[in-house]
Amino acid sequence: MESWYTDDRATLGDRLAAGREAAEMTQAQLAQRLGVRAKTLRDWENDVSEPRANRLQMLAALLGVSLRWLLTGEGGDVTPPEEEPRVADPALKVALGELRSLRAELLAMGERMGRLEKTLRLQAAGNGENR
Repeated sequence: MESWYTDDRATLGDRLAAGREAAEMTQAQLAQRLGVRAKTLRDWENDVSEPRANRLQMLAALLGVSLRWLLTGEGGDVTPPEEEPRVADPALKVALGELRSLRAELLAMGERMGRLEKTLRLQAAGNGENR
């Protein structure tokens, strides 16, 4: 079970949510302690965006976990949940697999959209200087 929170099984958002739950805090409570909006924290937990380095250090301290665990899942900072129940229904297994695949694709598209937006903003700023 040591690998429950490593990068091949969990995301930064998964570890952040697990650490928050282990610290027995709500999203609103943690967001307030960090000085960010609850939506910002939700976006981090849902892997829509990522916190900056200074926020990562604050998160680790507030959650009582190491920065290394928060970033990689390595170490025993948070007890993993019990093993997921085995799914016997083949159709349900297929649907869950497809859902995981769609989630991964959506995250990848979000990253691509962010890079494209940044490129367009830089180009727009550059065009403004040339006028």
